[in-house]
Amino acid sequence: MTPLRFDRYYDHQRLTLGLQHYAEEYPGLLHLQSIGASYEGRAIWLVTATNFATGPAAEKPAFWIDGNIHAVELAGSSAALYLIHRLVNEYGKDADITRCLDTRAFYICPRANPDGAEWALAERPKLIRSSVRPYPYDEEPVDGLSLEDVDGDGRMLTMRVPDPHGHWKVCPEKPRLLVPRAPTEVGGCYYRLLPEGRVRNYDGISISVPPAKQALDLNRNFPVEWEGEYKQMGAGSYPTSEPEVRALVDFIARHPNICGGVSFHTYSGVLLRPYSYQADSKLPAEDLWTYQTIGAKGAQLTGYPAVSAFHDFQYHPKTVTTGVFDDWLYEERGAFAWTVELWSPHRQAGIKEYKFIDWYRQHPLEDDYKLLQWSDEALDGEGYIDWYPFEHPELGRIELGGWNPLYTLWNPPPDKLENELLPFPRWLVWHNLISPKLDLYKAEATMLGDGLYRVRLAVENSGWLPTYVTKKAQDKKITRGVIGEIDLPKCALLISGKQRQECGQLEGRAYKPCSTFLWLGQSGDPTSNRSFFEWIVRAEENSRIRLKASHERAGVVRAEVITRRA
Repeated sequence: MTPLRFDRYYDHQRLTLGLQHYAEEYPGLLHLQSIGASYEGRAIWLVTATNFATGPAAEKPAFWIDGNIHAVELAGSSAALYLIHRLVNEYGKDADITRCLDTRAFYICPRANPDGAEWALAERPKLIRSSVRPYPYDEEPVDGLSLEDVDGDGRMLTMRVPDPHGHWKVCPEKPRLLVPRAPTEVGGCYYRLLPEGRVRNYDGISISVPPAKQALDLNRNFPVEWEGEYKQMGAGSYPTSEPEVRALVDFIARHPNICGGVSFHTYSGVLLRPYSYQADSKLPAEDLWTYQTIGAKGAQLTGYPAVSAFHDFQYHPKTVTTGVFDDWLYEERGAFAWTVELWSPHRQAGIKEYKFIDWYRQHPLEDDYKLLQWSDEALDGEGYIDWYPFEHPELGRIELGGWNPLYTLWNPPPDKLENELLPFPRWLVWHNLISPKLDLYKAEATMLGDGLYRVRLAVENSGWLPTYVTKKAQDKKITRGVIGEIDLPKCALLISGKQRQECGQLEGRAYKPCSTFLWLGQSGDPTSNRSFFEWIVRAEENSRIRLKASHERAGVVRAEVITRRA
C-alpha cells in the first residue's frame, strides 16, 4: 500500500485504504474512526491528529477540518488529505507543526459526502449538488431534460442546439466561443445551450429543465437559521435530517474543545467567513476584528482574499443563504469558522479583477478570451472542448462541446492539484496555534502550622485567543470557565475551599493594544490571563496532593504538591 498522491482524485475505496495506511503507519499521531454512515451506507471517516504521547485529543484545544460536502467539489477531500500528509511527514521537522501536534489536535473529515463524490467519480459521471437521497420527491421527473453523459465519453459538456430564437451566437473574433446576441439583433445563426443529457417525452417544441431528483444541499441542512424548502431550496426535511450532516453536528457538539474550523469547497479562490445571512454589523466587534486578523493571515499565506459571505458572496442581492456549516459552528458553537472555496480558473487565466458570483452575471468578453487561451496553453485543450457533431436520440443533429468543468473549472486539473493545496496547511496550523492553551503557572503547598497547609494552583492562558474563544460563545455561555479540582490522600482533610471550583474565563492576547501609547481609562497589561485556586488542608508531612485545572476549550493541566515543613 503506497501513500496517497496529490495528482489524482480518489474514490471511496481508495480513500479508505489511504487513510488506513496513514493510521497504521503513524499510530502515535493519527487515529481513524467512522463517525457515521452516508445515505448509501458508506463510512464517514474522521482522523484525529495529535501527539497522543502528550495527552489525549479531548484534553487539548482542537480544530475541525472537512471537505467535499458538495458532490463534485472533490478538491475539498484532497485539501483535508493533504493536511494529514503534511502533518505526519513534517512532525519533528517543522517547529510549528511539531508544537501544534504536541499541544493541540485536529479533527479531520476528508469526505463529508462520500455518496455524492462517488457519483461524480464514476466512469460515466452523474453530477449532482450534494446528497444522492431523492428529495423533495422520491420519483423521477416525467418530462424534460435529464442530465447524463449521452455520448459516453466520461465528460459532461454542453449541448449546442440550432434555434432561430436562441440566445447565443458564434463570437466573430473567436469562433470557438459563443456570446449573447444583442437585444435587437436578428437575421443570424443562433443557438440554444443546454446541459448534456436526454430529453424525456420530447414533444418537438418545448424543453424544460425540471428540478433534479437529488436536489438536497447538505450545506443548507445545519441547525442555524434553517429555512424550509419554500424559502431555502435543498435544505432538507428538518435541521440535520440528513445522516451526513447529523454525523458532523453530533461529533462537533460532543467535542467542546473545538475552537475553530474550516470547510473546504470549490471554487472561486476565496476565504469566506460568517455571516451568510446577515451583515457584519451583527457580529460582536471583537469577533469581527479577530476574523479580520485571521483572514489577513490566511490571505498572506494562501494568496486567497478573505471576505464576508454576506457582503461579497451572495447568489442574489435579494436572498440570503441559511443553514450552512460555518454559520452554525460560529453562531451556535462559538468557534471561528470558515468556508474555503478552493481553486480559481479566473486567476489561473490572468483575470485579476473579478467579483466571484457577480462575474457570472456580467463580465468583459476579454475574460472569456483569457480563459480560452489558458485552456489551450495550460490544459492542452482539455478544458474547453471544440464543438463536435452528435446525433442526439431526441433532438437530432446537435453539437457537444464547451467547458469540461469537473477537472478544469470546479476542481484543479490533477497535475495542478498539489500546487493549489500547498499553502493551506501553514494557515490551518497557525489557526490552531492561536487557540487558548491552559498552562501551569504555579502549584505549591505552604505550611501554616498545626498540620495545616495552604494549597494553591495557579494557571494561565498562554494562547492568543481567550478561553471562551469568541464573544459569541461568551454571550451565549457556551463554555464553562476554568475548573480547579483537588484530590487528597486518605489521611488528609479538606478544611477550606471546595473540592471542585470554577474561576471563570481567562483572557488571551487577542484584544491587547497594538501600541505602547496608553490613554485615559486604559489599564495597561493586566494579568487577566491568569487565575488561581486555593484550599486549606490538614495533612501529614510528605503527603502527595494531586491538583487539576481544566477548561473545555483550553485543555487540562495536572500538578502534584507535597506537604513539607517550612
